[in-house]
Amino acid sequence: MARWNDRRILDLFGIDLPIIQAPMAGATTVEMVVAVSNSGGLGSLPSAQYSVEQLREALCRIKSRTSAPININFFSHVTPTQDPVAQIRWRSMLAPYYVEHGLDPSEPVAGAGRAPFDSTFCEVVEEFRPKVVSFHFGLPVRHLVDRVKATGAKVVSSATTVEEAAWLEANEVDAIVAMGFEAGGHRGNFLTQDMSTQVGTIALVPQVVDAVRVPVIAAGGISDGRGVAAALMLGAAAAQVGTAYLLCPEAKIPAVHARALASATDDNTAITNVFTGRPARGIMNRIMRELGPLSASVPPFPTAGAALASIRVKAEAAERDDFTNLWSGQAARLAKRLPAHELTRALFDDALTVFSARSGAS
Repeated sequence: MARWNDRRILDLFGIDLPIIQAPMAGATTVEMVVAVSNSGGLGSLPSAQYSVEQLREALCRIKSRTSAPININFFSHVTPTQDPVAQIRWRSMLAPYYVEHGLDPSEPVAGAGRAPFDSTFCEVVEEFRPKVVSFHFGLPVRHLVDRVKATGAKVVSSATTVEEAAWLEANEVDAIVAMGFEAGGHRGNFLTQDMSTQVGTIALVPQVVDAVRVPVIAAGGISDGRGVAAALMLGAAAAQVGTAYLLCPEAKIPAVHARALASATDDNTAITNVFTGRPARGIMNRIMRELGPLSASVPPFPTAGAALASIRVKAEAAERDDFTNLWSGQAARLAKRLPAHELTRALFDDALTVFSARSGAS
C-alpha cells in the first residue's frame, strides 16, 4: 500500500486487511462475522445480548464455517444496584406512550438484556480461544483479563479520550480502538460521562497514536475507502467500521431502522441515553425529541431499555420508528450497499486508490 506499511494490527490479529467490522449487538449476525473474516478483515461477534448458551451456539456456527481469526466483544459495565424510585419515575414518563398504544403502564417488564463480562463468559473464551477479545466501557476486573490473556487472545478496548487510551495501555491491552464522537451506537467512554467534551475522530486518533505505544484502531464516521485512508494517514494501524455494515444483507435490523439508514444525513443523528441509560448515537426520532435526547430522568444502563420494549413492538408493527434505537454514525450515506464480504474488500481497495492518487499527485 503506497505510503502506508504499518502491519502491526495485521500481524497482531493474523488478518490480511486493516478492516475491522464493529461489533453491533442485535444487528451483527454469524453470517456477517464469517463473511468479513473470510474476506481478510476481522469479523466481530457481540455478546451483549447473548446468554452464555446462545454465545456458544453462535461460536459453534462460526467455527464450522471459517478458520479465520474472529473477535468476540463483551461489555464490561458494572450492573447497577436496584433503584425502584428511578424505575417508577421512568415508567411515569413513559406512561402516556403506553396509553397511546393501548398498553397498561403498570404491566411488568422483563429485565435488562445486556450482561457484563463475567466468569461464565470467560469460560466460553477459554473454550473457543478466539484470536481477539474486545471490551466496551473499559475493562473487566484484572483476574478476568488475565484469564483471557492466558488463552492467547489479544485484548482490545475502546477509548474516547487520550486519558482513557493511556489508562488502557497501563492496564496492558494489546491494541486500542480510538472511538471518535461521530461513531454510531454506544459510546465507549468509561472515565468520563461528560458528552460535551467528547472528541472527534480526526482530532482523537493522532493524539492517541502519539500518546501510546500499542497499535491504534480508528473508529467513528468511517464508512468508505476515503475514511479508511484518512484513518491510516493519521497513524491508525486499522479502521473499525460499523454503520456501513448495517446496510449489508447480513445485518439483522428492523425494517424501520433500515429505512431510516437509507435516508440518513450528516446532521440527523444525536447522542441519546433514552434507549438504554447510556449515551449512544442514533438517528433522531420521536422519543429522542420529546424526552431528550439526553435526559437525567433515565435510569442507569442497562435498566432503561426493558420498559420501552412493548411500546417499540407496537410502533414497529405500525411501521413507525418512534421508539426504536436507530443506531447510526454520522457518515451513513457514504456507505456502499454491498454484501459484507464485498464491502470489506471495497473499503480496502478504495483506500488503496486514495493512497495511489495522493502518491501520484505528489
